[in-house]
Amino acid sequence: MTDEATAESVREGRGWREATQEALYGPGGFYRRPEGPAGHFRTSVHASALFAGAVARLLCRVDEALGRPRTLDFVDMGAGRGELVTGVLAALPADVAARARGCAVEIADRPAGLDDRITWRSEPPATITGLLFANEWLDNVPVDVAEVDPAGVPRLVLVAADGTERLGEPVSGADAHWLARWWPLPGEEGLRAEIGLPRDLAWAAAVDRVVRGLAVAVDYVHTADARPPFGTLTGFREGRETAPVPDGSCDITAHVALDACAAAGTSAHATARRPHETAHTSSGTARTLIAARLLTQRAALRALDLTGARPPLALASADPAAYVRALASAGEAAELTAPAGLGDFGWLLQPVGIPDPLA
Repeated sequence: MTDEATAESVREGRGWREATQEALYGPGGFYRRPEGPAGHFRTSVHASALFAGAVARLLCRVDEALGRPRTLDFVDMGAGRGELVTGVLAALPADVAARARGCAVEIADRPAGLDDRITWRSEPPATITGLLFANEWLDNVPVDVAEVDPAGVPRLVLVAADGTERLGEPVSGADAHWLARWWPLPGEEGLRAEIGLPRDLAWAAAVDRVVRGLAVAVDYVHTADARPPFGTLTGFREGRETAPVPDGSCDITAHVALDACAAAGTSAHATARRPHETAHTSSGTARTLIAARLLTQRAALRALDLTGARPPLALASADPAAYVRALASAGEAAELTAPAGLGDFGWLLQPVGIPDPLA
């Protein structure tokens, strides 16, 4: 396609997946900007160092289940500026930290001053023995949007660079199959859905790198019994929700159908497979896929000993400074586990060759 034809396509509109891909990850895209994601929105990682501490405890459980291997991988998918992987390595006990190998997966350039123990890659390692952790990664895997037309037919939504939308061709092929299976749209004009197939494939590909250990995805979530009737596509700029405009000026995100991702992750490249059936990595190493599990962040963090319980009042008299510190920590833990907030995020756990560390 010529530059002139490309410009015309942008003016006339293209699918949200293509438009978002360029707006977020293309030259000068949102995720390549120097301020990083933390300049525009706040995740659990930014809310409190307690989150990295909890993930470090999860990594220790994975380490124990693996029999304390000589090298223990921690892979941070969509690492931003390396905040989580830095915090996890710092929170590990010395004997685990000595064997841990941190890897940040991110398209942006490596930040200056990052710990030398952390490798910086645009793709995850080919093989992983340990923990792959994807915090708010899948919601930024671009997806197309479908909308029901007046005749009751789901059509692709096309979007111009200024955010103006129009309806395109009917949804067909693999996208239509995905909608029918995971987000069937009644024939009511205006109903919308995000077609999550690219996320299923991205998650399956990430899980396929784990030889033994655990893959975890943490994200905004909805499931088949409660899909939002008009979708969830939105934008974030400088800490505020805004209209999604694919011009590189804002984040573009949509909640994740984690139940669909779970089914894809317990398969080889999204092909149906029974739980506990043996699969193989791209390198041919045998691996055992255990049934995936969905739970809330609140339940996951409580299983990792983060409760948000207030310290006993007796501590205020015995050690006032310690009481103030414990109270502040309890407040941070409460935010991470709050209903109708971060606590309602979904955690997708996919064990590979080990028991579920949070069971």
